[in-house]
Amino acid sequence: MPEGDTVYRSAHALNAALAGTVLTRCDIRVPKFATTDLTGSPVHEVIPRGKHLLMRVGEYTLHSHLKMEGSWHLYRHDTRWQRPAWQARAILETESVVAVGFELGLFEVIRTSDEDEAVGYLGPDLLGPDWDPDTALANLRAAPEREIGLAVLDQRVLAGLGNVYRAELCFLRGVLPTRPVGDVNDLERMVDLAHRLILANRDRVERTTTGNLQRDRTWVYGRGGRPCLRCGTRIMVGELGDSPTMLRTVWWCPRCQR
Repeated sequence: MPEGDTVYRSAHALNAALAGTVLTRCDIRVPKFATTDLTGSPVHEVIPRGKHLLMRVGEYTLHSHLKMEGSWHLYRHDTRWQRPAWQARAILETESVVAVGFELGLFEVIRTSDEDEAVGYLGPDLLGPDWDPDTALANLRAAPEREIGLAVLDQRVLAGLGNVYRAELCFLRGVLPTRPVGDVNDLERMVDLAHRLILANRDRVERTTTGNLQRDRTWVYGRGGRPCLRCGTRIMVGELGDSPTMLRTVWWCPRCQR
């Protein structure tokens, strides 16, 4: 699933291409909103909110979430798309550009005045103007018995982290993802590191938590069965979730993380 830095880059690319223009075509291929036509409406701005993308058009907001497979592409007119047309959920055109949302996990049209009903539950956005480490820290401490690997992935606690950052953050702070929040020392440093990690990757496509952009860009994520880059111990892989239906893969080093 795309994480907050990916959504940030998508929103800024869309904003650069669409903000200040007028839609010349609006084709929404989500049944509930298929009759919605915002052709002729001005695009005010496109902003990220955690893993959510908010495109403000006229009096409305096109609210999307990429989930696992979604993405927004920008094309010039009469340019071949990189994904099949049947995957398109929204097609927005201006005089100079075509924006296509493919396989969006969530897409809805709401009034901009009602945005808080859609995303107001989110915690402070690690890459947003509302970022507040004190609030994020208080949200974490509100459930001391919860596993830290679940808490940092909860968008209600702090918005923007996904599975990659969860695995890497726990490794870099030397804690098992299953350790209860209340048993994690220096939670302040974990919150600060989460912010610094995602901020450092915000403007580059090739994400890295090791500082290496050529190879071994992550410490443990996706490296199950391979030697730890720090100590050589075999990286373990398992599942963690709030319920059997919400299990996500998790990686850790049994020596570096306790």
